Amino acid sequence: MRVLLISSSPRKNKSQTFTLASEVLGVCNPENSEVIHLCDCEIKFCKHCERCHMKIMDCPIKDGVKYIMNRMLLADGIILASPNYINCVTASMKALFDRSSHFIHCKRLLGKYIVAVVTSGSGFDKPVVSYIKHYAFTCGAQFVAGISSRVPVDEKKMKEAQKIGERMRNAIEQKAVFKNQVKVIEQGKNHFRDLIIARKKLWKGEYEYWKKQNWL
Repeated sequence: MRVLLISSSPRKNKSQTFTLASEVLGVCNPENSEVIHLCDCEIKFCKHCERCHMKIMDCPIKDGVKYIMNRMLLADGIILASPNYINCVTASMKALFDRSSHFIHCKRLLGKYIVAVVTSGSGFDKPVVSYIKHYAFTCGAQFVAGISSRVPVDEKKMKEAQKIGERMRNAIEQKAVFKNQVKVIEQGKNHFRDLIIARKKLWKGEYEYWKKQNWL
């Protein structure tokens, strides 16, 4: 079992976001885990050139995004942790999401599980948790749970994070299927099937990927 924690707080290990996310990770799978701090990575904005659709995972922008996406593909579970910046994830995490549009077209996170961790001064973080959940679905991943907390994080929230870590671990081990979520994921898949067929000459790489998966 591999679990990846992606944290987008610029304060790294000193952040309340990372403190809370670490509780999830520590219970879930401390032996085989990886942490990526996005502030340590160069993440440039998507240019919408569509090359990653023509030849999958091929991007003309040379930065840290391809490495991060490859680590996401290797993981069984992904913890996406971000402070609340004006009711959204940080710019670095949003840029990563934007650059992973191939994941959305080809549902590359199918079979994986995602947890959202959000902190803020107000504690009103539902829009951010919901946004991360939406990202999970668009990429094909199932959403185990989200946790948010007003800072500083208290003991009650730390224990809640530990329980979510247990839920993540159990979901991965048992290959859990959340039927309502699978239905939403399939609806998104049906939407992109039509696009992939319509643009098969332009998006050759993704069209071949869909054929290989027997989705067409």
